Amino acid sequence: MTIKTPAIAICALALLGTGPAMAADVVTVYSADGLHDGTPSWYGEEFDAFTKATGIKVQYIEAGSGVVVDRIAKEKANPQADVLVTLPPFIQNAAASGLLEPYAAAGSDKIPAAEKGPKDQYLPLVNNYLSFIYNGSSLADAPKTFADLLDAKFKGKIQYSTPGQAGDGTAVMIQAFHAFGGKDAAFDYLQKLQDNNVGPSSSTGKLTALVNKGELHVANGDLQMNMSQMGDNPNIRVFWPAGQDGKRSTFALPYYVALVHGAPNSANGKKLIDFLLSREAQEKVSAVAIGLPVRTDVKPTDDNYKKIEQALKGVEIWTPDWNAVLADLQADVARWHDVTGS
Repeated sequence: MTIKTPAIAICALALLGTGPAMAADVVTVYSADGLHDGTPSWYGEEFDAFTKATGIKVQYIEAGSGVVVDRIAKEKANPQADVLVTLPPFIQNAAASGLLEPYAAAGSDKIPAAEKGPKDQYLPLVNNYLSFIYNGSSLADAPKTFADLLDAKFKGKIQYSTPGQAGDGTAVMIQAFHAFGGKDAAFDYLQKLQDNNVGPSSSTGKLTALVNKGELHVANGDLQMNMSQMGDNPNIRVFWPAGQDGKRSTFALPYYVALVHGAPNSANGKKLIDFLLSREAQEKVSAVAIGLPVRTDVKPTDDNYKKIEQALKGVEIWTPDWNAVLADLQADVARWHDVTGS
């Protein structure tokens, strides 16, 4: 875990086993990486504003999408977190495992019903998309297709985060199913790609710096995180490789927010969720986080929003069946480990 702010430093103690204090002026967030990236970051600005408005301090712990859910599951008998932010299908898994508390946050009526979890167990916080990055100094052009990544010139220069642990890594596996028209062909490809893959990574965010320095030439990511990282990592470029049909495609990969079942500071957790979903906070999502707001009454016009639109130009958007993804996830991840030897 990267220590990025004093608020995060507090949470290093939690990782050592002390746990967050049960106090009226504290709220603890377990979050997938991405929204604290960039200078300034959306989390950084909103957490500071929340503390100033309420007097409630935010204790922040960041890890891979699956890792934060696993931690909450291990703490189920003695919950330490109040708020969870993670990606699909891990948010659906958390709901199915009884780890979340339904909460119809203030402003949630401005979020399309189809984008909410059953009984408001989770809500989209920032809309986002799967993406890939390459080093623009090392490569003159982006790799055109998934097949291009099998070239021997990428030996030891590719890394993607681990399916089952990282949401973005799981998304790579799901995208491969789509790009190759089925699981058998996708796993055959991922087995071949392993010849060039550096190895497992539980978190996607740390791969960006490696690509920026040229230690890696290609890695996976998500559009919000990657675009917010460009200021500090000027050599990275976003791309989408084409599948067997020659089409570049991606799918929505929202950050979801939820109240943790049995949260020690549940009232504060609700206040923070309300704050992050407020119109004022959502109006800053594209300008600061380079993500997409989830409220229908927020219509961005800023330059970052235009950059997102331009980046996605010509990229086909498709929608996974998340219920099917979740049902098969354990078996698919086990097969991934088997074929890659990871």
